[in-house]
Amino acid sequence: MKQYINPPKEEWESLLTRPTKSVEVIEDTVDEVFKAVQEHGDKAIKEFTLKFDGVELESNIVSQEEIQSALQLVSEDLKIAIYLAKTNIEKFHSAQKTSKVEVETMPGVLCWQEKRPIQKVGLYIPGGTAPLFSTVLMLAVPAQIAGCKEIVLCSPPNKEGKIANEILYAAQLCGVTKIIKVGGIQAIAGLTFGTKTIPQVHKIFGPGNQFVTVAKQLSTKYGVAIDMPAGPSELLVMADESANAAYVASDLLSQAEHGSDSQVILVTTSQNFANDVSIEVNQQLEALPRKIMAEKAIANSKSIIVDSNEIALDLINEYGPEHFIVATTNNDFFVEHISNAGSVFIGNYTPESAGDYASGTNHTLPTNGFSKAYSGVNLDSFQKSMTFQKISKAGIQNIGNAIELMAEAEGLQAHKNAVTLRLNDLINE
Repeated sequence: MKQYINPPKEEWESLLTRPTKSVEVIEDTVDEVFKAVQEHGDKAIKEFTLKFDGVELESNIVSQEEIQSALQLVSEDLKIAIYLAKTNIEKFHSAQKTSKVEVETMPGVLCWQEKRPIQKVGLYIPGGTAPLFSTVLMLAVPAQIAGCKEIVLCSPPNKEGKIANEILYAAQLCGVTKIIKVGGIQAIAGLTFGTKTIPQVHKIFGPGNQFVTVAKQLSTKYGVAIDMPAGPSELLVMADESANAAYVASDLLSQAEHGSDSQVILVTTSQNFANDVSIEVNQQLEALPRKIMAEKAIANSKSIIVDSNEIALDLINEYGPEHFIVATTNNDFFVEHISNAGSVFIGNYTPESAGDYASGTNHTLPTNGFSKAYSGVNLDSFQKSMTFQKISKAGIQNIGNAIELMAEAEGLQAHKNAVTLRLNDLINE
C-alpha cells in the first residue's frame, strides 16, 4: 500500500479517486446489449450469454429438479450457517417495519401514510469468481418481509451452465419465485424490458461489476427503478495505535479479494501503525487463495497518515466509503460525526465480514461516493410510501378558501372550480 503523509486538502479529490473505468468507456457496450435485448429478447440473451459467459444454454430457467439437487449438495454445516445469517437478517429488517402514520391536519382533514410492497422486483446476484449466495439473503429476505409478490433472481451460469448450489439453496429458502441463468448487462436488460423467459420488473436490486452498475443506471431511462449505484467493493479503515494491526490488515484484504477493481484505504494518525499494517498485509496476502486478485486491488489502495482525528473525519466524509471501520481510542467521535458511509463497523471485534454475512445489517451498499446521497438496501427499499387523505364537509369548508386562492394565483381555474362547486353545494344545503 502506498503511503501518503498529510496530503494537502486540494489533493484529496485526486487521491481518493476510485480505480474504475469511466462511464463513457462502458456505455457503448451497455447500449449495444440493451438495444439487442429490447429488439430480440431471449435470442439476444442467449447470444450474449455465449459471448460473455462462454456457455450455450438450452433453457435459462432453473428447474425444480435443479433446485432439489442443489438442496442435497449443500453441506449441513453450511445450511446451519446460512439459516443463522437469515435469522439475524430477518430480525433486523423486520424491526424496520413502521406503522401507519395518521394525523388530522385540521378539523375534518385526515391524512395518513401507509407502506405498500413493490409488486415485482429483480435481484441480481453476481457469480463469476465468487458466487455471492449471501447477497441472496440480503435481498430476498427483506423482499419477502415487505410482501413483494414476484421475486425474480438472475445470476450468471458457470461453464457447465449451472448456478452455484449455495445460491439456489438460499433462493429457495428465502421465497424467490423464479430463478434465471443470466448475468451481466443482459440480465439487467432482460429485467428492464422483459422477455418470454424473464419477467419485466419494477425495481432492480443487487451489486455487480462496473458494467452491471452502468446497466442498472441505464434501466432507469426505461422506467425501471434501482436500489442504488453499487459497483466494485470498497473499504476505508480509520485506526490508530490502539487497534490491532493484524485485524486491520485482515479487514483490508477481505475487501481486496473481492476483485482487482476493489479499493481499500487505511487512514491513521500513526505512521508506525501504518507500517505495521503494511507488513501484516504482505504476510497475510501470501496465504490467500485469491492472492493475485487481492494483490491487484492492494496496488490501487492507499495508506493515508494525518495529524488529527478531525482531519481524518473530513477526509473520510469526502471519500464517502461503502464500508467504514473505526478502531480508535475515540470511536464515539467518528460514530457521532460521520456523515457519508454505507455501513459503519465499530471497534476491534467488528470485522466488515460480519456485515457481509451474518450480523443482520444489509451488505448491499452504495459505492463510488454515492453514500453521500444514497442509503444501503433496507426494508423501505422494497416498499413505497402511499399517502391518503379523507376530507369531510367541515374539512373542505375549513381549507376550501385557501385552495381557491392558491389555485387562482397559479392560474389554474379548474383546480379552483373543483373546490368552489363543493362549497356552493354545501352553502345551499
